[in-house]
Amino acid sequence: MRLRALVLASAALWPGLGQAECRQALALGMDVSGSVDADEYRLQTDGLAAALLAPEVQEAFLAVPEASVRLMIYEWSGVRDQRVLLDWTEIDGAARLAEVAARLRATQKAKGDDPTTAISAAVLFGVAALNRQAGCLRRTLDISGDGPANIGLHPRDLTEGDLGDVTVNGLVIGPESRSNTSKNLHNVKSLEGYFRAFVLHGPGAFAETARDHADFAAAMRRKLVRELQLPNLSRLVPPQPAGLRLP
Repeated sequence: MRLRALVLASAALWPGLGQAECRQALALGMDVSGSVDADEYRLQTDGLAAALLAPEVQEAFLAVPEASVRLMIYEWSGVRDQRVLLDWTEIDGAARLAEVAARLRATQKAKGDDPTTAISAAVLFGVAALNRQAGCLRRTLDISGDGPANIGLHPRDLTEGDLGDVTVNGLVIGPESRSNTSKNLHNVKSLEGYFRAFVLHGPGAFAETARDHADFAAAMRRKLVRELQLPNLSRLVPPQPAGLRLP
């Protein structure tokens, strides 16, 4: 059974889907702090572009044309350093995803190498943007990063009042690494552990991992397919053999 059929079958379990114009608002925040060099920047932006063009990702975005997904993409580094690459855009077809991918591939890294990594500021920026999409049934923020916060409010100190009903997922680059030695993982064993302990928020929140920046495209592809599933959809998918990892 294809994804669209599964999504439509799950609509009965999600009140309001049939009447909604927007089933999900999805904001993607990419870490471009000083630890990300020019080559790694291209691996991230071009990797996201490639993920958006993957057939399984396009199918996930377009599974319910009657209730579309709205997408926003931004970069972040320091406390006041956020740059919107794509403002809120309704993903209404494959041509729209192709336009977004082309824009990402044409984007150049901003000048400057701010060494600071302000995860909380990046989260609050994304949450504020999502809060302006009140007409969507779900609001999801994805924060990618290759290191823990080293400036500003610690992510563990963000409250329910700050985050509300926004789900915060993570894409962790170099999950087993302690990242830059100048950064403090606050007594967790790995960067993945840091994200799971302090960054994720909301029911069903998850962290996808990329071995390194070269693995970013594949990790983003996996994450988007999972992120765009409807609640309870997993109950409709037949159990997979042990050890099988979906592409």
